[in-house]
Amino acid sequence: MRAVRFHAYGGIDVLRVEEVPRPVPGPAQVLVEVRAAGIQPGEAHIRSGALHDRWPADFPSGQGSDLAGVVVEVGSSARGFRVGDAVLGFTHRRASHAQFVVVDDVNVVALPDGLPWEVAGALYVAGTTAYATVFAVDPGPGDTVVVSGAAGGVGSLAVQLARRRGAAVIGLASEPNHAWLREHGVLPVAYGDGVAERVRQAAGGGIDAFVDTIGNGYVRLAVELGVRPERINTIRDWQAATEIGARTYGEGAAASAVVLGELARLAARGEMEVPIARTYPLARVQDAFRELEEGHTHGKIVLLP
Repeated sequence: MRAVRFHAYGGIDVLRVEEVPRPVPGPAQVLVEVRAAGIQPGEAHIRSGALHDRWPADFPSGQGSDLAGVVVEVGSSARGFRVGDAVLGFTHRRASHAQFVVVDDVNVVALPDGLPWEVAGALYVAGTTAYATVFAVDPGPGDTVVVSGAAGGVGSLAVQLARRRGAAVIGLASEPNHAWLREHGVLPVAYGDGVAERVRQAAGGGIDAFVDTIGNGYVRLAVELGVRPERINTIRDWQAATEIGARTYGEGAAASAVVLGELARLAARGEMEVPIARTYPLARVQDAFRELEEGHTHGKIVLLP
């Protein structure tokens, strides 16, 4: 089969699509023929070596967590799935950017009717991270929540989940994404100099919670806006969170098929939009990450093996 590999830390140019042996599922696993697999900013940081101390790579390394596809083999003791079942799920083995991937049976769920492959294959990391960040700051009716990176892969889902809980949501995003935010009941505010004052004016009162999906000083902005540390959550600026006592809930805090299934059903029913910025064939994985790393994408970029 063909799979994405890199043999050393580096830039986008170290990514290769190589021929590798097709994996064989263990007793409690299924083999999935991948139809769609999302890509993540974190994968770029792992590939560059920036996260070596936190998540080291073993070479040659694959990549990819998100996946959606069709079960083609079932392990001897795997439960709940048969050959031919359409599923979505996740792997922690950095392996889904490939034509086939082995997945533990507890990490896949049935694909809901009507959910497109590219949405299903992009849902796990962004969806569970968004779920965890919103849970961490516990918004409710009467609360005002600010989300940085509000039109990105995680932010675009976090704003919708916070709205579902009855909170007023202010989304920090570039001007081209403001219309989408308004359509989803979010009050958009532009980045840049003077953002604190613009947020205060938009809120018309105090800010109760802050979800940071970017880093780069937004934990400090939350403090400046008067948000209590226990209601600030960041998925990027761990140092600032440690210094002030903010939370760092992310994918790992909601890494379950139960959460993934709930999110998939919301998306299938049209109750949560998962924006797809663009899809790429596996052979163009470098182009996919080049677009991702420009940092201006609205929604998810997805590989179609």
